Amino acid sequence: MLLWKIFVLYARVALFSWGGGPASLALMQRETTTALWIPPGMSAPVPWLSPSEFADAVALGNSLPGPIAPQVSAYAGYKLAGLPGAVAAAAGTVLPTTLLMLVMMVYLFRIKDSLVVSSMLRAVRPVVVGMLLWTAYDMGYAVFAVGRHGWGGAVTIGWDKLLFALSAFCLLTFTEINPVFIVIGASLAGLVVYR
Repeated sequence: MLLWKIFVLYARVALFSWGGGPASLALMQRETTTALWIPPGMSAPVPWLSPSEFADAVALGNSLPGPIAPQVSAYAGYKLAGLPGAVAAAAGTVLPTTLLMLVMMVYLFRIKDSLVVSSMLRAVRPVVVGMLLWTAYDMGYAVFAVGRHGWGGAVTIGWDKLLFALSAFCLLTFTEINPVFIVIGASLAGLVVYR
């Protein structure tokens, strides 16, 4: 039953996300951090992932090649039900939209210039940007906020993490360096700084 719930949750996220894998992260985070389960040996339900665990999943997914949505969902699925859970989560993320795309290919050339479709997409694109901003805000709070200090504590106590984030932002904005090298560099810096 848990495997089916995992599949359905990620299928729902995939089917109601517009703009690709990164855009689905906002909905995925909301769903994953509010879905409850009772782990073995516990009596009270807990969220599938905490906000900081979700941030860890996104960080891990960004450090690996390939699409991020199945990787993040597989992280949660593995936590809940091991390898079968990871497979159910990744399948839920990929399978429904792949089948939908195959069906839509039949009609693509009939509707691509439709005024209805282009009007809908014109409104959906900025909403996707807003969802990405919310995801960045929520993940930022989980990464930078330290204990009870909140955001103020993040600036005075979590300065090292803020420096890593700003460095990555500046490198991506002002250079043409491949993000893979930024992730590798951050991993090596983390090994030196936090070991």
